[in-house]
Amino acid sequence: MARSGEPLTRPTTRINIVGGGFAGLTAAIAAAEAGARVTVHESHHTIGGRARTAEGPYRTNEGPHALYNGGPHWTWLKQRDLIGELAPIPPLEGTRLRLRHRGALRRTPPFAMLRLLRRAPERAPVDVDFLTWATEQVGEEGARAAAHYTAVALFHHDPGSLSARFVQTRLRRAAKLPPEAHYPVGGWGAVIDRMAGHAWNLGVRVETLARVDDIAALAAEGPVIVATSLDSARRLLGDESLRWESGRTVLVDVAVHSRRGDLFALSDLDRTGWIERFTTQDRTLAPEGEQLIQGQIPIAPHESKADGVARAESLLDLGFPGWRRRVTWRRSSVANGRTGALDLPGTTWRDRPAVDRGDGVYLAGDQVAAPGLLSEVSFNSAVEAVSLALTGTGRLTSATPWVDLKSA
Repeated sequence: MARSGEPLTRPTTRINIVGGGFAGLTAAIAAAEAGARVTVHESHHTIGGRARTAEGPYRTNEGPHALYNGGPHWTWLKQRDLIGELAPIPPLEGTRLRLRHRGALRRTPPFAMLRLLRRAPERAPVDVDFLTWATEQVGEEGARAAAHYTAVALFHHDPGSLSARFVQTRLRRAAKLPPEAHYPVGGWGAVIDRMAGHAWNLGVRVETLARVDDIAALAAEGPVIVATSLDSARRLLGDESLRWESGRTVLVDVAVHSRRGDLFALSDLDRTGWIERFTTQDRTLAPEGEQLIQGQIPIAPHESKADGVARAESLLDLGFPGWRRRVTWRRSSVANGRTGALDLPGTTWRDRPAVDRGDGVYLAGDQVAAPGLLSEVSFNSAVEAVSLALTGTGRLTSATPWVDLKSA
């Protein structure tokens, strides 16, 4: 007990964070800036999670990992100088963005889809699927084309089956001009490296190859933030309720010799799928004289990796004639349950697994009860988890500047 006249000191809160991906590093920085003693436990030998960028001559990400400047994490990262140099967005007239519609390459989407883009997300109902609502608005052809286009932000094989409000919000953001999507030079790994360095300077302790199997031992030391995939969190916490709709995506990475006139991107409006030449913006991603292309093909539960690869190759055949003769390197993989939260009709972000799990344990990640698009969900849930851990008061119930409640 302090003597009379002596200042009372508040003990420093110790926070353990399980997972060193984007959500975990966000939580670590936010907690350390608030004065907490922070330790990050990462089971892999490197941090970054799904935000890693491959080492070597071909710097691929697990998906595009664009930063949308309309989201709250953009301001937060920018204030801390963590975004770094951005790859220049090609001018609209020079992007060579094409669409596959009715089996042919087109420069513009169906007029009905353009009409749908004018509908405010607030007009779309939560409890009706997107295809039903959009068909009532503009007809089935425009509705299906719009649903398939949103694969660039949803990575789901059937976006039309999801909540109309959820999909319309993402359609508007994905098709916004000028584009909200920006790409850090060197890939997302460059952002992660800056975040890790900032965390280190704040005194955050990062332990790699540190798999956590006993959450109770960490909880005995103070609040714990579990910033892993929802599947990993379910196993770690032994909580079968930690489930939410997500999707499966086949990623096809191809490096080819450069050729004048190659497209920048190709969106499939007949089915879900997206092909993008990332070296259009960022030449550091492949060796001189080569271009790096990635296909992102959402697949249904009954479809295989081979099905997704075949669909990617059909898009490449259409948009990049002769690409097979120019290949210098390629690989393919399946991203299971790594597409972020997808809200079915009748649900919103508030219905997802709650951040506060009780007994000083909190959840952060892209399938958690927090608003936003893609990595914005990870960011919002991470900051919410820190706020709850340190003050017992969450922030997602108030319209604070850093949280985008409009994306509900």
